[in-house]
Amino acid sequence: MAKVRVTQVISKNSATERQQANLLSLGIHRINQTVEVELTPVTKGMIEKVRHLVKVEEVAE
Repeated sequence: MAKVRVTQVISKNSATERQQANLLSLGIHRINQTVEVELTPVTKGMIEKVRHLVKVEEVAE
C-alpha cells in the first residue's frame, strides 16, 4: 500500500465530534502536526471526512 503524509492545517475547534475523533484516530493531536499513514480504504475514508482540516501529500518510497 502507498503511504501518505497528513498534516493538520486548520483548527479542529469548529469541527464536529466525529471529525475530531477521525483526527485522533489518524494520530493527529494539534495543528501543524504531521503523521504518515498507510493509505487503506479505512484511512482514506477518515481523511475524506476531515479533508477541509488537513493537507495530504504522497510519500515517495
